[in-house]
This record gives sequence, structure tokens and C-alpha cells, in this order.
Amino acid sequence: MAAGRDITQLLISWRAGDGQAGESLMQAVYDQLRALAGQRLRSERPDHTLQTTELVHEAYMRLAGAEIEWKDRVHFFAVAARAMRRILVDHAKAQHRAKRGAGADRVSLEEVDAPAAIGPGDMPHILALDQALDRLALNDQRKSQLVELLFFGGLTHEEAAAALDISLATLHRDLKLAKAWLHHSITEGGG
Repeated sequence: MAAGRDITQLLISWRAGDGQAGESLMQAVYDQLRALAGQRLRSERPDHTLQTTELVHEAYMRLAGAEIEWKDRVHFFAVAARAMRRILVDHAKAQHRAKRGAGADRVSLEEVDAPAAIGPGDMPHILALDQALDRLALNDQRKSQLVELLFFGGLTHEEAAAALDISLATLHRDLKLAKAWLHHSITEGGG
């Protein structure tokens, strides 16, 4: 994949201090980041105050300020997924505080092949998902990272498997267990 190699080279050059590489990188990944942000925000309530462009720019600013040894394109998007998760959670917490709990943001797990028991009528709250992912990470960091990569990062199953250095069979097994654990944790308060 030539685009992946190009992005990897831009990441390496950017990390080495080449400002032009940083600008070229932004041009190369902007559409993908915007698509990821759009997917995430479509899972939110319709009157969400955070816009796609704001989410992309905030995520990119966090990435630009981070001291990270970039490995490749998949690593970049994995870190971008974590940044978007943090931004959405921080935004939800701020809204939650401002509204004192009323009308909190909701998010769907459908895009990571959520269990059939989680339907559009009972979409988990983004803060509940964040807390459940944190609890899952205490028990199994890899499964938590997997959901983060797929749900927040928009990576394909193949890309997530590569990022976590696991086989596709292991990814599918972990995803099935993670979804069941998250469903139980969110709906039953378990974990």
C-alpha cells in the first residue's frame, strides 16, 4: 500500500523535525480523520455541539503536541483513535456538568458489530462506554484497545490486528468477548 508507506515516511520526517512533512501529513490524513470524526459524531445526538472539523483539528493538535515515536500509518490512526476518544469523553463530561446530567451524549456500539441486545433504543452513554472500557482495560488491556481501535479509530479488522500484533482469528475471538463484557458492564453495571 503506497499511501501507507507515504504516510509512514511523512510521520518519520515529521518526528525528525521537518515542519513541511507535518503539513504534508495533515493533507494526507485529513480526509481519513474527518471521516472517522464524522462516524463518531453521527453516533452522537443530533444537536451535539462538537462539529466534525473541530474534532479533527483538536485531535490533530493533540497528536502534533505529543512526543511519540511514530511507527507507521496504523500506529498513527491508533493514537488518533485514542485522542478522539479522549476529546469526546472530555466534551461529554463538560456537557454533563453543564447540564447536571440531563441530555447526556449517547453513542452506539453497532459500528463494532455490537451484540444484538444493544439496539438503537438503548444505546450506551459515551461516559458509560468510556468507564466500561477503562474497567475492561484493568482486566484485559488488549480487548479494551481493540474496541478503541475499531470504534473510535475506525480501523479495519486487519489494521487493528496488525496494530495489536494478533491474528484475525484472535481479533474476532477477543472482539466477541469484549462486546459481551462491555454489554454486561454497561447494561447490568457489572465488570
